[in-house]
Amino acid sequence: MKNIIVERVIRDGGNRIALRFPYDQELNGVVKELPDAQWSSDMKYWHISDSSDIVSILLRTFHGKAYIDYSALKLNLAETIRLKKEEKKIETSGRVKISSSAEFSTLSEKGEADIARYKRWMEANRYPKTTVQTYVSMMIKFLKFVCPREAEECTGDDLIRFIDEYILPKGLSQSFQNQMISSVKKFYTHIYKMVIDPVKIQRPRPRHKLPNVLGKDEIKKMLRSLSNEKHRVMLSLIYACGLRRSELINLVPIDIERNRNLLRIRQAKGFKDRVVPVSVKTIEMVDAYMDHFKPQKYLFEGQWPGEPYSVSSLEKVLKNACARAGIRKLVTLHWLRHSYATHLLESGTDLRYIQELLGHQSSKTTEIYTHVTTKGIQNIRSPFDDL
Repeated sequence: MKNIIVERVIRDGGNRIALRFPYDQELNGVVKELPDAQWSSDMKYWHISDSSDIVSILLRTFHGKAYIDYSALKLNLAETIRLKKEEKKIETSGRVKISSSAEFSTLSEKGEADIARYKRWMEANRYPKTTVQTYVSMMIKFLKFVCPREAEECTGDDLIRFIDEYILPKGLSQSFQNQMISSVKKFYTHIYKMVIDPVKIQRPRPRHKLPNVLGKDEIKKMLRSLSNEKHRVMLSLIYACGLRRSELINLVPIDIERNRNLLRIRQAKGFKDRVVPVSVKTIEMVDAYMDHFKPQKYLFEGQWPGEPYSVSSLEKVLKNACARAGIRKLVTLHWLRHSYATHLLESGTDLRYIQELLGHQSSKTTEIYTHVTTKGIQNIRSPFDDL
């Protein structure tokens, strides 16, 4: 019988369940039916949402089709990573002794019930899947940390202790700390009605960073370096319309309103629809692409017809394009959105319109682009030049 190795991995700051097996068309079809199944093209495995009953789900799903090896799930994720590191040391030195202590305790039955309630509440309130995954995984970490005490027995001091004794010593990011605070606050606000007072928990001081922007010449070089038509059209559309990466991969062909020269973006960040202008040149480029590739459901589809293009593959496309164009900056897909906004501002577009085009709720978010535009700044003469 076919064999599937199951283990926990960290993806985007949260726990996921990785399914490792040699390529098999039948098993791929079964995995794709699982909720939130995603393919990692860089790591070459499928991964799905973690849950307290994940073993039962997998055994039931693959009954009679494959053997499920879930022995790795019996270890805590952090312990698994540590053991692998120590096993590697054994291979080189042969002198390291492996201990079996876990970093955190396991959740009690009541803790698992609390997490299930939290997840159901978030899903009922239509939070995005990625937000549900992240917040639930954060809350699981917190409840394991305070174990054997239950959630209703905790106070704000426990969250502060988690920050002081776990997050800071491990050097975890400010973003991780903010997500943890947000998750715990939301849990206690809606599940246990402020047993922990959210007001008393202070977030780390925000860091004010300027957006990274590419010049028009750099973007032109990068796009011209792409010989693959689909890759070129995807990156071109992100820059041409200031899209987020999730907005691009969720586009469907009917989102292009050719008679009005508009691109409709549905249920983007904050569950908001918006429209952005799209030029005739861009529409013709997209139409030519569609004639060649004939997408079935999504405008840009990946390895399987009817499935959206993966984010990790899109990031690889950008990385390779920058390398071929000789751009040595660590460019991300969001740089193209920043560049779109900055170049609009430099061409004289009103900041209020840019706010609408980007889908920003607050004008303060959009105003940050005034700090990176070169319009006017380049005309300022340094007093050094007069010496």
